[in-house]
Amino acid sequence: MTPRPDLAPDATLSREEMETLQREIADVAVFEDDDPPLEPEALSNPLAATATGGEPPIVAGVDQSFLLDGENEHDDRALSAVVAMQAGEVIERVFAVTPLEIPYIPGLLSFREGRPILDALEELSVEPDLYLFDGSGRIHFRQAGIATHMGVVRDVPSIGVAKSLLCGVPRDDTENLPAGTTVPIEANERVDAPEGTLLGYAVQTKQYESSSRYVNPLYVSSGHRVGPETAADAVLALSEGYKLPEPVRLADSYATEAKGEFVAVDEGE
Repeated sequence: MTPRPDLAPDATLSREEMETLQREIADVAVFEDDDPPLEPEALSNPLAATATGGEPPIVAGVDQSFLLDGENEHDDRALSAVVAMQAGEVIERVFAVTPLEIPYIPGLLSFREGRPILDALEELSVEPDLYLFDGSGRIHFRQAGIATHMGVVRDVPSIGVAKSLLCGVPRDDTENLPAGTTVPIEANERVDAPEGTLLGYAVQTKQYESSSRYVNPLYVSSGHRVGPETAADAVLALSEGYKLPEPVRLADSYATEAKGEFVAVDEGE
């Protein structure tokens, strides 16, 4: 189901048209919590969901792997993997393989990877209450990273979980933070938003005890229909001793597994 097909990624657009579309997506996006808001504690704790009188939410992690043809880039394909979890347990895994239509362009990732992701999401039989994407949401030059783009097109609550900071500036130092710490990320001159606008958070999901090495934070932002504080709290609630939240970590692992199986079948092994 695609409530906003008019905003879906279109690889035939020029770079200027893609950027214009992203601004339209940002205008449509809701960077606030739904009413009632998502309860982060219920994402991985079935007892918390029971206490509120509802079923534990279904959370989907989305990640990709790539099947690259070194001789002909036009034959490059993306394998988009989705892992759906409920109360900490995997309930469904799906993937789709789709040709890549354009090269990687910073800031336009959703136009390269968005169509393969939408194809994979169509394979799901369950309806997740929340989607976590390996990539940016509102922390984006035009406030429309892949989590925002996909969230708006599908009109679903979504969060962007990025490993590096695309734009914006932290309010405080983000080096060697204790686990559980969050640091606001504000808009700067590189973002189509008033300077100082809260875009998301640097979220420290894991940290080493030794002072000789440290784990960098994740950069978490609203995609659509989730507020920035709830997005940060949700990522912390879903992180189980690893840097990445569990649905995204498992989607990453499944993408690698599915890629191996697909290549073996594709080559007739």
